[in-house]
Amino acid sequence: MNQQETITQLDKILPWSFFGVLLTLIIGVPALYLTFHEKRPAVTIEILAASNVLDVHKPLKELSTDLGLLQLNAGQYTSANPIVSFVATPDESRKAALLRVVLESYEPFIVFRNRLTATNSADTAAQQTKAKLDIDAHREEIKDTLISLGTYTSALSSKGGGRYTAADHELNNQLWGLAASANDLAAAEAIIRQQIGSRVDQLDRTEVIVPLANAILNATASRTNDAVADGARAVESFLARLADRLTVNLAGANGINQKLDKFRPGNHLPKKVVEAAKYLGQVRNAADHGVDVDPEVGNVWEIQQSTGLQYVFVACSFITAALEREVGGKFMI
Repeated sequence: MNQQETITQLDKILPWSFFGVLLTLIIGVPALYLTFHEKRPAVTIEILAASNVLDVHKPLKELSTDLGLLQLNAGQYTSANPIVSFVATPDESRKAALLRVVLESYEPFIVFRNRLTATNSADTAAQQTKAKLDIDAHREEIKDTLISLGTYTSALSSKGGGRYTAADHELNNQLWGLAASANDLAAAEAIIRQQIGSRVDQLDRTEVIVPLANAILNATASRTNDAVADGARAVESFLARLADRLTVNLAGANGINQKLDKFRPGNHLPKKVVEAAKYLGQVRNAADHGVDVDPEVGNVWEIQQSTGLQYVFVACSFITAALEREVGGKFMI
């Protein structure tokens, strides 16, 4: 089969949009590592047959798999994360923001960043990360890879002289950078799925995930009241489904806060999780007044742009924590 026939067959089997995404991930993500180093190992990509198989030599395919971007099934690498579809973009800032979502959930990076903050030494942080997670790679490889990924995505900052620190950018700026990378519902949904994590498939897409994705889009468009309304609707739907699974009676409970209180008897949700989640109910109540005067304060509540955005991420964090406790997992808040 000649080259043109191979390309034609590939186009029939695997849309080039997706093929391009895989190329971007397998070349682009690890290339972040290569970009920062003078020694650049040769990278070979081979189309082996007229099928959706990419053979990318180590360590590139392993890194993409470790990051949860690709998965290996029957010898073939395929997308393992919905956020993959939005990394293939010429906009470097958007790509970096999306990759940061993945990186912030990557355990070796989390451990490395925490140890970097504690020791103020990238070498020590890499050695401790290697020991804690029993990683086979050499300490220098761990350090260089995580620093390269961290600086590219602005999760780490270079202080010069080989010194690095966890980025101290204002949280709101980080969230705006992430949210701004979602320019349509599909991209926003991918971000929501990534934020909620591995148990996201337990959620009803129509009732929970899509409203949260719409909330991101509304927040970035400065429709803050709409963002809160969408986010609150998702939280209430989640609580209703969770109550069914845990046999919690929500009869007579109106709004988020009253529903949350129903999960305290029987300790279905920890007190700290419930009380923290009441932020969502209070902001929702303020937004519900709209242009009407709240008799409690004798004035109209204005929902800040930052509040509209943060509301979505707090909702995701609460849902993650509740799902974890539902299966007797970690205590998260």
